[in-house]
Amino acid sequence: MRNERLRWLLLSAIFAAVTAVLSQLTIPLPMIPITGQTLAVGLTATILGSRYGTLAILIYILLGAVGMPVFSGASGGFQVLVGKTGGYITGFILTAYVTGLIMEKTRFTYVTAILANLVGMVITLIFGTVQLKYVLDIPWEQAIAFGVTPFLMVGVIKAVLASLIGIKVRERLIANRLLLPRSSSGIAQP
Repeated sequence: MRNERLRWLLLSAIFAAVTAVLSQLTIPLPMIPITGQTLAVGLTATILGSRYGTLAILIYILLGAVGMPVFSGASGGFQVLVGKTGGYITGFILTAYVTGLIMEKTRFTYVTAILANLVGMVITLIFGTVQLKYVLDIPWEQAIAFGVTPFLMVGVIKAVLASLIGIKVRERLIANRLLLPRSSSGIAQP
């Protein structure tokens, strides 16, 4: 049991690092860039589930909050979290939890993963748009135009990619006994 917990903690740390690396993949846009962060959050939650997926994202955010250059554009610091893109980042916490929870309460299948990652995308966009609106003091229409519209199609693509890759990686980790299937209660199943 102790070795299993250590394995899950190590996987959480690894996926925090994966999120930091994928966050550096950036396509600049005028207001908010398209990044690999949301892909990484979806992968993390799909593979690790709610508890350890959320832990991985918390580690990532804490590293960034203390100044490590893990956010997009190799940025870091608390100012990023309270800035115009900070809502997306803080939204990743609930995104990872809900995405992983949907997977755990149903089944770790491609269809369920796509549904869970689409729900996660909506959560991230809501958090990001709300903070964007208030930080920039712009009308809701503008916040949606800058914070949602440009990300819908790419968000769907990333949700599908996170699902397809995540389920495949999860299956490989289980096959190689690096990951044990977890029930909704969080207890490993043989």
